[in-house]
Amino acid sequence: ASQLFNSKNPSNWAFETVPQAELEGRRLFQPRGRGWGGSSSINAMMYIRGHARDYDQWRQTGLTGWGYGDVLPYFKRAQHNETGADAWNGAGGPLWVSPSPPGYPLQKAFIQAAAQAGFPVTRDFNGHQQEGAGTYRLTIKDGKRCSSAAAYLAPIVGVRPNLRVITNAHAGRIVIERHRATGVEYSTGPGKPVRTVFAKREVLLSAGAFQSPQLLLLSGIGPGDDLRKLGIPVEADLPEVGKNLQDHIDVGVLYECTKPITLYSLLKGHRQTMVGIEYMLSGGGHGRTIHLHTGAFLKTRGELDRPDIQLHFVNALMRDHGRVKADRDGFTIHSCPLRPESRGDVRLAS
Repeated sequence: ASQLFNSKNPSNWAFETVPQAELEGRRLFQPRGRGWGGSSSINAMMYIRGHARDYDQWRQTGLTGWGYGDVLPYFKRAQHNETGADAWNGAGGPLWVSPSPPGYPLQKAFIQAAAQAGFPVTRDFNGHQQEGAGTYRLTIKDGKRCSSAAAYLAPIVGVRPNLRVITNAHAGRIVIERHRATGVEYSTGPGKPVRTVFAKREVLLSAGAFQSPQLLLLSGIGPGDDLRKLGIPVEADLPEVGKNLQDHIDVGVLYECTKPITLYSLLKGHRQTMVGIEYMLSGGGHGRTIHLHTGAFLKTRGELDRPDIQLHFVNALMRDHGRVKADRDGFTIHSCPLRPESRGDVRLAS
């Protein structure tokens, strides 16, 4: 418990995988947001939906109501597109979406290079054509991150009488009575008593791809043999809990830059202080984004009906998820598969 509440990074769980045999025993870093807004409070702020064909394929496999025509109205209702509404974007919704800042030379060069290589250029990855290179829309409002918490939760805290937010609390187990979820146990710190909140109607579990199955397993819902080995009473023997984990692993290629035009030079020495002051005063300047404005959705084979890889162009040398500080000018191109075929699982270590 003390490790949970005394983390060096209060906004990131900073998980790691078990050693991967296919990667010579390496562990992979798995950042996950902790606190209000979850991972939307630490992500790259890119506003990206799935490809229209993805949703239509769900519908074709039997998920009635999940076709692109069914979900698009909800995307538009949730969104406030800073540049106005159109056939694919909404205005007036809680989630603020703004265009990427212009003027960075390497970002422009990336798009020009893609066009010269024969790839399309697209104005809006969420619009009529996802394929191609272009700039990302960002979840930023008035120079500040518009996380899901900023969009949905903050405006109603202290306003709606049916909402109570308990902060600095760690959920430990779902309370199950007579095969029915009736509440949740939680703690607010080391040495603090375990408390329980009870539900009159239902318990909604929304803890992300890793911690949702973790909480189910801790509550006795999962593969029975695995739970018994850890001394956890089995409430429901469900072998698939924690299985079928999918992740779009990326590969980063780093290039040094011959000109002082990347984030390293923009923040070098006293400039970093000046960038911070400008951002604090105006909400603008180089401190407004994380300098991941540009990318591409491409097909690896011409016969595909939709892009199968995504590129992220970072205006900096981004080593080990940014945990290694850059020492020179350079840029990074990340490439990741959009529909990974490998599968993993989430299991309890203790």
